[in-house]
Order: sequence, then C-alpha cells, then structure tokens
Amino acid sequence: MTPKKLWYALATVILLSFGVLGFFGVEIFRTMPPFPKQVVTTEGEVLFEGQDIKDGQNVWQSIGGQTVGSIWGHGAYIAPDWNADYLHRESVIMLRKLAEQDGLDYSTLPEEEKAKYQVLLRQELRKNTYDPTTGIITYSPLRAEAAREVGEHYAKLFLGDDAPEYVKLRSDYALRGKSLEDPAKMAKMNAFFAWTSWVCVASRPGSDVSYTNNWPHDPVIGNVAPTSLHLWSGFSVLMLLTAVGILVYYYAQSKEDEEGPLPTEDPLRGMKPTASMRATIKYIWIVSALMLVQMVLGAITAHYGVEGDALFSLPIQDFLPQAVSRSWHVQLAILWIATSWLATGLYIAPAVSGTEPKYQALGVNVLFGALIFVVVGSLVGQWMGVMQKLGLIENFWLGHQGYEYVELGRIWQILLLVGLVLWLFLMIRALIPALKRKDENRHLLTLFIIASLAIAFFYAAGLMYGRQTHMAIAEYWRWWVVHLWVEGFFEVFATVVAAFLFCRLGLLRIKSATTSVLFSTIIFLAGGILGTFHHLYFSATPTGVLALGATFSALEIVPLVLIGMEAYHNYKLSKATKWIEDYKWPIYCFIAMCFWNFLGAGIFGFAINPPIALYYLQGLNTTAVHGHAALFGVYGILGIGLMLFCLRGLYPDYKWNDKLIGTAFWMINIGLFLMVTISVLPIGILQAHESITNAYWSARSAEFLQQDFMQVIRWMRMPGDLLLGTGELLLVIFIFGLHFGWSRKAKR
Repeated sequence: MTPKKLWYALATVILLSFGVLGFFGVEIFRTMPPFPKQVVTTEGEVLFEGQDIKDGQNVWQSIGGQTVGSIWGHGAYIAPDWNADYLHRESVIMLRKLAEQDGLDYSTLPEEEKAKYQVLLRQELRKNTYDPTTGIITYSPLRAEAAREVGEHYAKLFLGDDAPEYVKLRSDYALRGKSLEDPAKMAKMNAFFAWTSWVCVASRPGSDVSYTNNWPHDPVIGNVAPTSLHLWSGFSVLMLLTAVGILVYYYAQSKEDEEGPLPTEDPLRGMKPTASMRATIKYIWIVSALMLVQMVLGAITAHYGVEGDALFSLPIQDFLPQAVSRSWHVQLAILWIATSWLATGLYIAPAVSGTEPKYQALGVNVLFGALIFVVVGSLVGQWMGVMQKLGLIENFWLGHQGYEYVELGRIWQILLLVGLVLWLFLMIRALIPALKRKDENRHLLTLFIIASLAIAFFYAAGLMYGRQTHMAIAEYWRWWVVHLWVEGFFEVFATVVAAFLFCRLGLLRIKSATTSVLFSTIIFLAGGILGTFHHLYFSATPTGVLALGATFSALEIVPLVLIGMEAYHNYKLSKATKWIEDYKWPIYCFIAMCFWNFLGAGIFGFAINPPIALYYLQGLNTTAVHGHAALFGVYGILGIGLMLFCLRGLYPDYKWNDKLIGTAFWMINIGLFLMVTISVLPIGILQAHESITNAYWSARSAEFLQQDFMQVIRWMRMPGDLLLGTGELLLVIFIFGLHFGWSRKAKR
C-alpha cells in the first residue's frame, strides 16, 4: 500500500474515531446521574443538600481521592472501594432493621427467611426516587437511619476515633490517624459517599440496570452482571479473532522489501552533538534521579499494605502518609517517562535536520528549568493538600486534585501544558529545514510532528473539568489524558522516533520504515482511540459506551499478535553487523519492550478488559499487574532505551561497560517479572475468586486482605522489588558513569 493511501486511511481513522468519542461524550453528559438539589426523607427531613455532595467531592479529593481507596472502582487498592463498602454496610443495617420490625433477629434466620428481607431490601435500594421536576432524591426513614449509621462509622474512621477497632481498621486501610479534622467536612464527604453509592444501585430511568451497569457485584442488593456485559464481552472476542485473521492475512500476502547493503561502519559515529543536543544530558540525569525516588516511594507504598501505619515500626504516616507516597509514586512514573521521551525528541530534531536553530540550546535549558519547577511545585502541593494545610479551593489549584494519574493541582497542570507547548515549538523550529527539503523523509517527519502536536495539546483534556464537575464527566476527560495522551500518542511518537533512529543507522530503508510506521499507527489508533471507553464501563455511562469500549479495546490487542516478529526483527538488527554492538543495549530495551507489550499490555490487559471480566476485577490487584507491566514494562523500558540511544550519541568515542549496563538491564526485567507474577498476580487471582464467588466488597475488605496467608504473599514481593530496585540503581550509576568515566571502556 502506498504512503498516500495510508495517509488517507489514517486521517479517516482519526476523524471517525474522535467524532464517535465526542458524540458519546455528549451522551455521557446527557444521561449522567442527576446531582440532586436535596436528599430528603419521605417525612420531609433533609439529609443532604446538593451542594454538600459537591463540597464532599472536594473534601474527598483533598485527602487524596483515588489514592485512598476508590470510587466507582478507580483508585488505590489498600483501602476499600468506598461505594462497595458503603452499600454493603447499608444493606447489613437495613436487613437487620427490617427483621427487627417483625421482632426477629436477621442473623439467626434460616436462608429462606433471609431471602424475603433481601427482596424487600432490593425493592428499597433499586427504586430510583429522583424527581426531575423538584430535583429531590427521597429516602425512606429506614434508609435514612442506615445512612446515619454508615456516616457515623466513616466519621469515626476518618476523624481519628481512638477505639481499638478503628485504630486497627485505619492501619488495615493505611489511613492517617486523622485524615480529616473538621466534622463539617466529614459530613459533606459522607454526603458524597452516599450519592456515589446511590448511583451504583439506583435503576436508570426506564431500565432495571443501575447507572453503573450494576457495578459493584453484590447479589444481596441485586447488583449482578446484566446481559449486556455478557453480550458485548462475547462480541469483543469475535472482533479480536476477526481482526487478527485479517492482520495475519495482510502480513502473509505482503512481501517485505529487500533491504540494501548495511553500512560498514556507524553512520552516526562522526555526528557532532550540537549545543542543544548536549543540553539534553540534564534531562537524562534528572530522569535518573526521579526514577530512583519513584522506586523508593513504590517500595514504601507497597509496605503500607503489610504495615499500614508505619515503615518497619517508624511512624512515617505522620509526615509521609500513604496517600502522598502513592500519589508521588504514580505521578513521578509519568513524569520521568514523559521527560525521557521529551529529551529524546529534543535530541533527535537537530540530528534529523542537521541544523541548530539560533538560541535552541537556551530554549532547551529554559524548558528544563520550567519542568523542574512544575515537578517540585506539584509534589509539594500534593503533600500540603493531603496534610489538610489548604482550603478546598486552594487545594484544587495548588494541591491534590484527587484523580489518579492527574493528581497535580490545576496551576501545575496549566504550567505543564505551557511547558509542552514550548517543547513543541523547539521541536518544530529544529525540524523546519528538514521539512523544506521534501525528500523521502517527509512522511516520517510529518507523522513525527503530528505525534508531537498530540503530545502537547492532548494534555489539555485534563483542563476540561472543573473543581465540582460531575464525576462521570471528570472521568471521561481524565481518561483522555491517561489513555490517549500517555498510552496513545506517546506510543505513536516513540514508534516514529525508533524508526528514525534505525533509518539513521542505515539498518532500515526509509521507504519500508515509512510504510510500516504508518500502517502500525493506523492499526493502533483504530482500536486505541475508542478503546478509551473500556475505562468507563462502570463510571455512570450509558450502555453504548460499554459496547464501543468492549469492541475497540479488543482491537487494541490486534497489533500485539505480531509482537514476536517485531522483537525478532529488532534482535536481528542487533546482530546485523559488527559496529551495531555499540547499540546492543538500546536495541535490547526495544526487544524487552516488545515482551512487556505482549505480556503486560496484551495478556494481562486483555485478561481484565472485557466487560464481564472487568465487572468483577476492576480495582483489584489484577489491575495493578496490568498497570506495572504496561506502564513500566512498556513505556518505562522504552524510555530507558531511547535515553540510551541519546547517550550513545552524546558519548560517541568510547565503548560501554557492558557488565554494568547488562546487569542493570537483566535485573530490571527479571525483578519486574518476579514482582508481578509471584506476589501481585496471586493476590489479584485470590481477590478475583472472592469477588466472583461472593461480592466485590468482600474482595476489597480488610477481613479478606489482612489474612495471614495474604500477608505472606505480599512479603513475597521482596525478591522482585530488590532486584528491580538494584537494577535501577545500577542503571543510574551507569548513566552518571558515562560522564565521570567508570562506564567508559576502550576507544571505539
């Protein structure tokens, strides 16, 4: 297929996909659960004001939001999902009171008698009592009593009641002694918990399925998987098989272009790094530092799962609570990975064009300073927010937004967007001379610029929701950032950069590389853009979102079917000629990335992505398995590989200390594999069994997760964590050793 036809196909995929994405964004807004003006009892007592719910959302965000348990399944794993927990506690109280009305003790009744009260409970909970004309949700006096009791429980939990059972429960949940100090704020957060839980059980108008498609699973309250989950899960598998067959046929009938003779020596050996290219070394150094800090924070966060109020008896919750350590761990992962890719772009742009624009080095240095300011400022702001040192409005702007992966306050989001636009400006001005030449590189260059534009501007999706925006809408835009920005266009950018590097080395012909990259981008974005919806199955979205998410997230797996061919191709390139040995470890990182793409994104990703699977597994440790293996295994190791390519050009005169970098490479990959498969995955499988067999709340409960054998499995992370951490440390030692000498060997 010619590049022209591929460009038409790519444009069609992008326009149609974003058209559908936008249309269903409007549908989500149109059908989202109502924000009530009030929640009142049938006797006229006001339980919550609508504004209390909105303020309660901000209170929840200020304590860490999705880094402290989860709402609608999105968030951290140590504390429970507050909706599942709330609904379970509410149902226990209401069943007890229903039986007491008949003078009976529910706990002693035979199962057939319990079933009668469970039917009454479901009739009560599942009836949608929202009146659109008045904007009021009505509770029965019985449900209002249950809401008060659940609220009292959460008040004791978050306000720091010193009763032994609450001290232990806070430790099990890794909560601070006093997450909140103001009872008025606690009352508002209770209103938020009550409303988001009501959304999970109240039937949509004209339907017997709740706003969250009956999530979370809890048969007692009538939350069981609806037919649509089974139907669209089956359809997604059929789509996957069909698309795989078409792709295999395409590759089977396509003849690979014959490559010309390989260069006899390194084509980049004589390239002299420009001032702006040399300036990127600071980015690589700061990436190295952030990587180590992020690794340490990950170890601390993992330890909170076994000792929720301390670190080996040191009371670090007082100054580094789990909400902060996890926020920093996740945020720094995104920042160091993104920075490594940004540095690669700044390095490769002058290399491709052969031109150094005036003041380019100054721009690179200014951008570096701006990134440091945003990183430090956002981390400090998150700490101040969680430690309750900011008001609710100040917290939104400067502190902790409470949304996983976009925790940083709005001011820091805006400044980061400004930095990305500056990066885009520096990239384009360096590439203009190459674009003017209109040679065979123009297709890759154009795709490179498109990917760069997307990286700069798609982050702006995180600015599309406000401080008190409806959760369904905020989740829609948040996943634009997480899925489309991080998982989508960074992948396209990295693919193009890798193709450029191999072409500059003379290992690939520009024509075949162009065709391959364009085709890969089409296949990836065909599933990847609308695959965003697979994160939104249970975020109070209509069934159409579920159908599209199931269908197109299955297509995301299609390119991974041929990942073995890509890995083998990269391996052949690493053996192609003698001088390519100097690029062994960057290429090995690309091979490792292929492995983790297959395992982390492919196997572990598809295991949880079909609706019927995610219905039971969302927010369990199975999600953490996919998250670690995909984010670090794919994007992190790819970022490391790109940095190593840059370092090869920045220190061109010496061979590397293969023993040091080789040990780091293998320890990182083996450590990650052991951590995921020996500890996190078994916990996730056990949780999945509990969720499917009993209920989702049980799989996330302290009673289940704090069993002795579960603690043993958590401690089994240690070997993998130690290997991974040591490997990262050796990698950093190697990187700095290129400058100071111990990583350099004989002259090339």
